[in-house]
Amino acid sequence: MGFDEMDVSTIWQSGEYKDWEDATVHVLTHGLHYGTGVFEGVRAYDTDRGPAIFRWEEHLERLYQSAKPYDMEIPYTREELTEATLEVIRRNDLDGGYIRPIAFYGYDSLGVSPKDNPTEVAIAAWPWGTYLGEDALENGVDVMVSSWRKHASSQIPTNAKTTGLYVNSMLAGEEARRNGYVEAIVLNKEGNVAEGPGENIFMVRDGKIYTPGLSQSILDGITRDTVITLARERGYEVDDSATISRGELNTADELFFTGSAAEVTPIRKVDNVVIGEGTRGPVTEELQSAFFDLVERRTDDHEEWFTYVDEQ
Repeated sequence: MGFDEMDVSTIWQSGEYKDWEDATVHVLTHGLHYGTGVFEGVRAYDTDRGPAIFRWEEHLERLYQSAKPYDMEIPYTREELTEATLEVIRRNDLDGGYIRPIAFYGYDSLGVSPKDNPTEVAIAAWPWGTYLGEDALENGVDVMVSSWRKHASSQIPTNAKTTGLYVNSMLAGEEARRNGYVEAIVLNKEGNVAEGPGENIFMVRDGKIYTPGLSQSILDGITRDTVITLARERGYEVDDSATISRGELNTADELFFTGSAAEVTPIRKVDNVVIGEGTRGPVTEELQSAFFDLVERRTDDHEEWFTYVDEQ
């Protein structure tokens, strides 16, 4: 569904609530030309206490941390961005949905150096369903290993969620879709598994769970951390600093993606090689159920991870 088909009205932009169609930037905006922005992808869920933002504080902290390598000072406090986000959800009358805070170097000059350019900040929110397809959560997705490699942290900081870096993700994802797959897996420069274009990846083998470590050029995903926590609480051994070779993907018992958009999505095939039984595996299903029980508040666990819109 495109934005024009959605019933949304308001975006917060640099201190003002604007009509959706009026939240614009100049064509010579620095971030548009050089990818000099940082952002977050956050979900709010419909609960019996109204819309609840999942792990907002952690996302907000990562936004500020992502800005540091670019010497970008976000000119609003965490409290101001929180209140703006809550109000955007209220004004758009959302029960749940996807939230996109973004900070970027704005319009002043167009040299590569952004030193004279202001930092612009915007927050939007809209309804967004299953990221990788309506049946993906139950039946899984078919993926391919991309020919495009993930950049190393010695080239560009991989622990910052930077707008320009998602060109790498777009190339990998579109290559996969041109070849009939739903999504890609990206290897790092050493040829080991890094992540998906917009997801972290987990592997299950002999009852143990593995996920690439931060040294493998991955983003330290917040849903990744959530699933690691849920798995350990259920008695699973989790290696969250794993090095996973490409070949290990084919012999895994189970594979699944995690992410704020993708949530917990099983992987059915890699390069047309069937993973496990070719269905959502039992470990994936257990953790997926635990995740949705958590975010939809069918359990009281981890109350500290939720910001309730109607109670602020």
